[in-house]
Amino acid sequence: MPNAAENASTPPPQTTTQWALIRRLLGMVWRYRWHCFGVLGLQTMLMVLGLAGLSLVGIGVDYIRYVYGLHAAMGPGAGVPKPPEWPLGIAPPADWSTATVVFSIAGAILLMAALRSVLNYQYSVTAARLVQAKVVVDLRAAVYEKLQRLSFRFFDEHASGSIINRVTGDVQMVRMFVDQVVMQSIIMVVSLLVYLLYMLQIHAGLTLACLATTPLIGVATNWFSRRVRPAYRRNRELMDGLIRSLAENLQGVQVVKGFYRQEEEIGKFAAANRTVREQQNAIFRDVSFYTPLIGFLSNINIAVLLGYGGCLVIRYEQSQDLATALRAGLSIGQFLVFSGLLQQFSGQVNAIASIANSMQQSLTGAERVFEILDAPVGIQTEPAAVKPERIAGEVTFERVRFGYRRDEPVLREVSLHVASGQCVAILGATGSGKSTLLSLIPRFYDPDAGTVRIDGHDARQLDLDLLRRSVGVVFQESFLFSNTVAANIAFGHPEATRAQIEHAARLASADRFIAALPQGYDTILAEGGNSLSGGQRQRLAIARAILLEPSILILDDPTAAIDPGTEEEILVAMEQAMQGRTTFLVTHRLSTLRRADWILVLADGQIVESGTHADLMQRQGEYYAMARIQTPDADRAASAPAAPAQEAS
Repeated sequence: MPNAAENASTPPPQTTTQWALIRRLLGMVWRYRWHCFGVLGLQTMLMVLGLAGLSLVGIGVDYIRYVYGLHAAMGPGAGVPKPPEWPLGIAPPADWSTATVVFSIAGAILLMAALRSVLNYQYSVTAARLVQAKVVVDLRAAVYEKLQRLSFRFFDEHASGSIINRVTGDVQMVRMFVDQVVMQSIIMVVSLLVYLLYMLQIHAGLTLACLATTPLIGVATNWFSRRVRPAYRRNRELMDGLIRSLAENLQGVQVVKGFYRQEEEIGKFAAANRTVREQQNAIFRDVSFYTPLIGFLSNINIAVLLGYGGCLVIRYEQSQDLATALRAGLSIGQFLVFSGLLQQFSGQVNAIASIANSMQQSLTGAERVFEILDAPVGIQTEPAAVKPERIAGEVTFERVRFGYRRDEPVLREVSLHVASGQCVAILGATGSGKSTLLSLIPRFYDPDAGTVRIDGHDARQLDLDLLRRSVGVVFQESFLFSNTVAANIAFGHPEATRAQIEHAARLASADRFIAALPQGYDTILAEGGNSLSGGQRQRLAIARAILLEPSILILDDPTAAIDPGTEEEILVAMEQAMQGRTTFLVTHRLSTLRRADWILVLADGQIVESGTHADLMQRQGEYYAMARIQTPDADRAASAPAAPAQEAS
């Protein structure tokens, strides 16, 4: 059974260590390993073809240089012409002409370029399919599924703007870890290793000289990572605020326009937008400093190449035989190949800047996404849950205490018993705990202390799905979805037949106005049901609750925002809905209270009065004071007949 500690407010999340996040993200990547291997295989083929093409360029230059040397007069002291070093010792046939050899090399280079174009296309499609169609879709679905299972406490503690930002923006940032960190890092490491081995094979001394500054890049990357991660975390928090401001403005657009506050709202949003921009500019400054720094460090090797490599080429050209030349220096073709390899190596090293930046962004997004995935569900079905065939509707509160914050109780030692089929009305001042009390019945929350029993069973021991299907709830502001009228009524019972839907609508006195809609039950409602009046929305909400055929019905002040004419229609619908059901009714309207079997008056989280309408009027307590406000002749109201009541405590 959950205890009070489990129901305490979720503590603020602790900052996850960078290595813990990386290990978890790598575990996520491993689930897509076969897709990743496919992408890496394509990238490896692209690299091999690129190196082969570069090698052929060097061979072609050396061959042309060799042929030119055979036909040109060599000056005093000049070296003898030296043939190119053919790959794997495979030279073209001796009877081939110079033009045939040159065009064959050019054709091979062109063929490899064409193959690279095809493979580049396939690589782009495969990589996009991996990160967008697999990683992003699966992760977003997992986050959304977890949100559906989290208790109300989580949503009490996290703004909707922050949640939306995590499901959309932060999930996209996590996918960067797959394609822009892991995949690019593997490609970079493999490429650097291949380029390094190839350069060492050409000339080890020149390779070591050109790469002497590489360790400095590691130092710069470590500094950058430590500096920007907190900045990226702050950026996401500011984006939460920006989205929250936008969402609130869209939801409250009528209030904004009604009080002519557009300019103030524009200014508030502009200020939030400006704060995000300024914070992003600070990040951009760090990135703008780091990227050229890496470029500068990696390009120092170009100066080394021209100085040291140029001397090696001169030695090669001045050598008298091929063996001596190969020991002394580099041919022009080898120099060109080495230069191309060094540029490719430097390009991969420069990618460290992009990878480091992407990693910090993805770690920031991952931390926020994992906060949702790791959040305790709180309210869930216990392993040994009781699942009776039917819930009769008897409800008992035993010394129940509850607060949204541990140090701020909303309900204090509440005890009551409601028999099956009884109608109980609840009233009290704003903040007295009326809605909170009712939210404990379907286990939107669990009490911090005490027990809520349904048919004698601790509500925490009942199957949650069964419990919620046995409790129909009509809120003060009933939300409708952008779907058909029929789909909205059948939201909690999607397999319901059209006949069942129409029967529920008749019981809720909604069938007549539905028939007047353009497409009747198939009419698509506007967002939130705004195309309907308040009374129409409430009647659809009542029909939605009735369709479940619940044993317990909760009506949380459904007539609060309804005009008197519409109120009577809602009351008729409510009376039909309450037949044969245990009903909890929050209301302040005397006409509605008189219909209840029992009335509870709440104040400061405690039941201060209980009884029938007539009993409470005779006591002349808080209920009597409220009745005097609505009824000029309170004494006459006190003598008004009331329905027979069953005893409750």
